[in-house]
Amino acid sequence: MNRFVIADPQLCIGCNTCMAACSETHKQQGLQTHPRLTVVKIGELTAPMLCRQCDDAPCARVCPVNAITHENDMIVLNESLCIGCKLCGLVCPFGAITPSGSKPVDMPDFFEQYVPKEMLLDVPDSLPTMNPFLAWNAGIRNVAVKCDMCDFSEDGPACVKVCPTDALHIVEENHLESESAKRRTASVDAMPPEFDVFVSRQENP
Repeated sequence: MNRFVIADPQLCIGCNTCMAACSETHKQQGLQTHPRLTVVKIGELTAPMLCRQCDDAPCARVCPVNAITHENDMIVLNESLCIGCKLCGLVCPFGAITPSGSKPVDMPDFFEQYVPKEMLLDVPDSLPTMNPFLAWNAGIRNVAVKCDMCDFSEDGPACVKVCPTDALHIVEENHLESESAKRRTASVDAMPPEFDVFVSRQENP
């Protein structure tokens, strides 16, 4: 089983601190600054949505250039290999992969210094509110971004570290087994007394 980060909506306060930390941490590594998680609100509850590191990841299966691979108990996306086809984001069952890009440093808008003005098309950039799978901006190379568990850091995922309410935590196989045992015990403890009599009669008719 792969490791992944999950959020408890009962503890999340929707402060977006996790998103800010994710963006800054990846910026320092020279990666895309777009946060790898998105805080969503459903009713009165908020919680970050991010990659579940699927064991049989559909994103890895559809990538035409093998930019997404299974390594070190997680799904790794190599941004330098990504060609921006967006197939991975379309097949992700959790909506945890987003196209994003940054303009090259010192690159003039619409390449005015190299192309005569009369040859430039008057085409505006897409609106900030547009769905990233439909948006486009001249001079920007879009690539897919997803949670990488901050694998480059010894401290682990930055979002988990900065969450003020400890709403985020890393899930590993032993954690799931422990939680499953707790739930089974809680279910048995919640049974009414008469159920014990019923079970006893079934076992000893």
